[in-house]
Amino acid sequence: MIFFSKMIPASFGQLLAKVSKQRTHLLFAPSYFATARLSHQNSKPHERNILLMGPPGAGKTCVGRILGHRLGMPVIDIDDDVLERTWGMSVADKLSEIGGDDFIEEEGKAVCRFEATGSVISLTGSNPLHSDAMWHLKRSGLAVYLDVDTEDIMQRLSRMKVNRIVGQDAGVSMREILHYRKQFYEKWLDARVLCGTGDSVEDVADKVLRTLLRYEDSESEMFVSTRNQMASDPKFFSDVVIEGIAPDGGLYVPKRGFPKLEPSEWLRIYSMPYATRAVAILENCIHPLDVSPVELSQMVCRAYGQNFADQSVAPLKHLTGHQYLLELFHGPTASFKDLALQLMPQLFAHCLPQMCNYLILVATSGDTGSAVLNGFRNLKDIDRERIGVLVFFPENGVSEIQKVQMTGFQEGNAKSISVLSDFDFCQRSIKRMFGDSSLIGHLAVEYATVLSTANSINWARLLPQVVYHCSAYLDLLRNGTLTFGDPIDVCIPTGNFGNAMSALYAKQMGIPIRKVICASNHNRIISDFIASGEFDLRNRKLQVSNSPAIDILKSSNLERFIHHASGGDGSLVRDLFLNLERDRIFKVSETLRQKINLEVQAGWCSEEDCLRAIREVHSTTGFIMDTHTAVGKVVADRIHDKTCPLVICSTAHHGKFAPAVLKALQCQDIPPDPVEQLDKLCGIGGREQMHDALLKCMGNRGYNPHKVCQADYNKLTDEVETMIQDSFLRVQ
Repeated sequence: MIFFSKMIPASFGQLLAKVSKQRTHLLFAPSYFATARLSHQNSKPHERNILLMGPPGAGKTCVGRILGHRLGMPVIDIDDDVLERTWGMSVADKLSEIGGDDFIEEEGKAVCRFEATGSVISLTGSNPLHSDAMWHLKRSGLAVYLDVDTEDIMQRLSRMKVNRIVGQDAGVSMREILHYRKQFYEKWLDARVLCGTGDSVEDVADKVLRTLLRYEDSESEMFVSTRNQMASDPKFFSDVVIEGIAPDGGLYVPKRGFPKLEPSEWLRIYSMPYATRAVAILENCIHPLDVSPVELSQMVCRAYGQNFADQSVAPLKHLTGHQYLLELFHGPTASFKDLALQLMPQLFAHCLPQMCNYLILVATSGDTGSAVLNGFRNLKDIDRERIGVLVFFPENGVSEIQKVQMTGFQEGNAKSISVLSDFDFCQRSIKRMFGDSSLIGHLAVEYATVLSTANSINWARLLPQVVYHCSAYLDLLRNGTLTFGDPIDVCIPTGNFGNAMSALYAKQMGIPIRKVICASNHNRIISDFIASGEFDLRNRKLQVSNSPAIDILKSSNLERFIHHASGGDGSLVRDLFLNLERDRIFKVSETLRQKINLEVQAGWCSEEDCLRAIREVHSTTGFIMDTHTAVGKVVADRIHDKTCPLVICSTAHHGKFAPAVLKALQCQDIPPDPVEQLDKLCGIGGREQMHDALLKCMGNRGYNPHKVCQADYNKLTDEVETMIQDSFLRVQ
């Protein structure tokens, strides 16, 4: 047995010690790495190896030498130091002697007889194809995947005069075999180093070091409350996903903000499909000790693989002039909420501790409810047994189709109840429940059940929305509209401010967003606040509109925005929102208001202008906007200076708001039946503009009786307890 050993320097030993100490039970994905996790828990920090993995030409050997020099660790090259020493001949001669079919097996056997500790080990490009060899190596090592651009690989292999690699059969191109092997690197990685196009080996070595140091610097991955009362109680991603709201009533945000990707990394992923972009972006935002890269990739593929009507998931389409529409309505419930809520339930289920049940409480102004119910319904059976969903929506504040979508869920652990009030009452009641210690204690003791939320106040709900703002910019790169670094503006129909906040986070990650334009309907509290710095709920009553998803007065994510704009001043945020609870008003300083206006503009749109915009856009382009997108279009036309491309977020399909859209298109005799309304829209815009999920939902609707609750906090808490009794006690 070949054995290498050397004590590694104290600094790196401390790094790995922290890796071992921090949440080691989450380092490896349970579906693949149960054995490796046990080995990791039992191994000593100074014995851990760094395994450099990637295709031939990725620069593993050169990067390994640089790392070994910088870290004072021995460097082992599997080709030179293991295989050739074992076989007594060159790798090329061995391959020639036994042929490609037997080479991987012989290579795997040699690696399984090899032992090392505290070393930088450069694997061969074919090592990951042998499962036993990789299990053996990963028992004492962290696998770092050098994800190098295929074009860079091809150029390097050409310079090295390599025209064939192990496993490449006759008639199979080099590009095809490299693509085939990628699945094996993805299977075994513990951390990915996304190499930008044209990165040198020194650049890659720097990125590997930063990746390793990410494990050491746990504070960089911590979350704090916007009200900044959590300094002595560190929270990580898995904690905040489950808790939803901080104990002090604030919302969780990353302590050090978002990671910033380099321009070369954005250029690397701009040509990739949506799901691949999402993995590359989210891996930088979710620590691998919370969700391993392997599991994250699986979740993303399940979320965006087959559930969207358009294979682009969130296609960007030219509207007119400098304006582009980001179509966010191709998901299973036809609204932008699907982009987050096909992924968020999987993240939630992954982070759940094993000892109790969880009830997700949701307040919705229309679209969130059906998206949450659909997303959690798609979880594995074992997860659905421990997770329930209860949605509260205003009985008279959603469209008929939205109501049918939600009330179709009335069985098992997913239900919806309407309330004889508005969205703000529903949301305020849920936030009150989270702060009601007697209720929380009662549910925990009597039913072993904890409350959580899937509104955009939950970090796992907000985070996936960052991806589509990044993706929109990358689409503009791909179609040649701009080059990286050119600015864009983004216009967003705004209610709870989560979508706008996610655009600002995309900007933090390095997307050149110049301005975020918030578009309100006649419930214009956000536009008034952006203009004046005063958030005043006094004497302001919610008005029903044709764009009900933004019929919101108390915007929860505004708290995150003020925390962001103030440079993380938790004390200020706490005082402002305590004032809001007490006096229903707060006002920021003129200095802070001006700072806000550097990033955000806002405007509002009347009901008449909203309907006129739908009619005019259809007349000139043939495209039918929904009412929320129309609000964005009107405000964008008024505010935007037309000096850069403008992306308008089209947040819902027009079929969800058929009566208003038909009215806008000046249709006579609008039928009362929603199915007939959709048929009429098909006749106007063509069948290709209709969303199949809406037709299916309405075609199968029948009559969905649902519970209607009085606007009474105690009655809502009674419904919560009844839901728990019906769900979890029945399962047990």
